[in-house]
Amino acid sequence: MESHLTPTLRTDVLIVGSGIMGSVVARQLRATDPALDITMVDGGTAIGETPGLHLHDLDDPVLWARYNEQVATGIQGMYTGAEVVREAADSLTDLTPGMFHALAFGEDAEAMPQAALAWNAGGMGVHWTAATPWPAGDEVFDFGEPDRWAADLDIARQALAVTPSAIGPTAVGDVVLDVLRRHFDGVGPDDRRPQPMPMAVTATPSGPMPRTAPGTIFPAIATGGDPAFTLVTGALVTSLLVTADGRVTGARFRRIVDGTESELLADTVVVCADALRTPQLLFASGIRPTALGRHLNEHAFITARVLLDLDRFGIAVDDLPLQRPGEFCTDSLWLPQNGAAQPFHGQIMNRTYVDEDERPLAHSVGLSLYAPVESRPENRLVFSATETDLAGMPRIGVEFGYSDADRALIARALDEVRSLAEEFGPFDPATECAVLPPGSSLHLTGTVRAGAVDDGTSVCDPDGRVWGHDNLYLAGNGVIPTAMAANVTLTGAVTAIRAARAVAARNSALAAH
Repeated sequence: MESHLTPTLRTDVLIVGSGIMGSVVARQLRATDPALDITMVDGGTAIGETPGLHLHDLDDPVLWARYNEQVATGIQGMYTGAEVVREAADSLTDLTPGMFHALAFGEDAEAMPQAALAWNAGGMGVHWTAATPWPAGDEVFDFGEPDRWAADLDIARQALAVTPSAIGPTAVGDVVLDVLRRHFDGVGPDDRRPQPMPMAVTATPSGPMPRTAPGTIFPAIATGGDPAFTLVTGALVTSLLVTADGRVTGARFRRIVDGTESELLADTVVVCADALRTPQLLFASGIRPTALGRHLNEHAFITARVLLDLDRFGIAVDDLPLQRPGEFCTDSLWLPQNGAAQPFHGQIMNRTYVDEDERPLAHSVGLSLYAPVESRPENRLVFSATETDLAGMPRIGVEFGYSDADRALIARALDEVRSLAEEFGPFDPATECAVLPPGSSLHLTGTVRAGAVDDGTSVCDPDGRVWGHDNLYLAGNGVIPTAMAANVTLTGAVTAIRAARAVAARNSALAAH
């Protein structure tokens, strides 16, 4: 059931955040115990009438059209059903549900100016493009247990309903893949060759393909029907309740509409509030380990678009594929990273331009390369002890920059984009290619990173349990401790799988005693 403020005074498990990570935690916990009382809280409210549904799948034609127009750019920072706003609002009550720059929340985020927050039920999970490539090599954090990692990655794929070849390849998409495979011939194993992008969608024979979102991962978010689950929207968790010995007993809330405050007691708390607001909440609660907010990371984002030279490839204009109704591209393709030999993750989204009669005019190849950025403690979030943001939480200061090694890799990525683009058609790198500002991918990681030992370089253990707190767990992209090249959602979901398993094991152990 959904509530704007729950009358419940106690719950078994409190999940802070209603996005993909929170929904995966809820799904996994429910599978282990049908009677477990779960309360999920989010400061935002639903976009449209139903919480947790992807904007791609809303019935509202205005929201649907706006989303698909923005997502066609291939730039995550524009995936939103509302305009991405940079100017600070006067108050939270002035914000309609949607996505907003951290700057609009009053954060000191000029070092990462495109960083954004989802202020809506379902979090970023109702906005994302649903790309779910899997990590490999240095992206993997298996803590010496590769078999467990592989098993957890498979569970995450199932939870997100990952489809290996979702959008394409069309016949022209196969041409693009052939070029990519020749270009990178011999680089990486067969399962890391250029291929269709795995996506979290439900394949359909025609028309739009529904996206995985919080309300599909854990349907009770959208449709109710689970008497032991409560979704609380429009209520911001402002602090966790922590005893002197480090036990978390619940959380304090503030209702957005009128400022009413209340408390909810919980046996276990799982915070899944994104890579900015999870560490912010810990700081506000007096939980301030050395690594909190440090190792802020995001791959550099190099984007380009080139018109396919149809004569070069012997393709007739009339043979160009059209986007399926309700879809923004003809092909969604993947260039996997393969270590030093090919360090970039490529997201290739292609589309056909048409005239007013829907007749093909031209076909573009969208080339986005993500270059991994070194994980360094000096890239960090700094939380103010005196200043607050729009939500009344400790103001976040962002300190982020590229190392010499990062800049060299970005320069190499620009050369690679140019080389690739010229294989498809005439290309002007000055006007058809750009390094986007930090934050543009929305793939922020590392700020509450996991580690094998409590040595000051991590915030939580491999299962997401915060060091020094036996019933406080974290899940999400902020827990990822490695420098990622690929889109991070599937990898982040592994942290949710692990946190849920640890919470379930803890519950079982307590019940046994």
